[in-house]
Amino acid sequence: MRRITATVGGTTMPSDAATRVETVPPDVLAFLGLPQFGDLTADQVRGAVCVWGSDRLTAERAVDLGEQDGPDGRWWPRACRFHAAEQAHRGLFEHAPSCEQCVDAAERCTTSRVLYRLVREGRRS
Repeated sequence: MRRITATVGGTTMPSDAATRVETVPPDVLAFLGLPQFGDLTADQVRGAVCVWGSDRLTAERAVDLGEQDGPDGRWWPRACRFHAAEQAHRGLFEHAPSCEQCVDAAERCTTSRVLYRLVREGRRS
């Protein structure tokens, strides 16, 4: 089996690592529609369960949605790849029509690329 590599920020990485979304950037998170803190269970707040479902998460299956400020301090939401893909698909439809870069060349828009990758990863899971 041939291993394909890509260079990201001066570092050579396997192609799957270069395109996999491990942590969602804050500007992209806005298009995913994170649930309200008060609507979440304790397990969802600490990142053990998907914020949009009830699936228990492992390090391999989770998409990190970043550290957030909540009413009781910091919290660490995560999602399963399936639900992250659903939200990213909706987010693409919200983002693309109002983004000048997406209208001209969507492949150059960082937000669009991350949302698209989340959709693809959800289909693979």
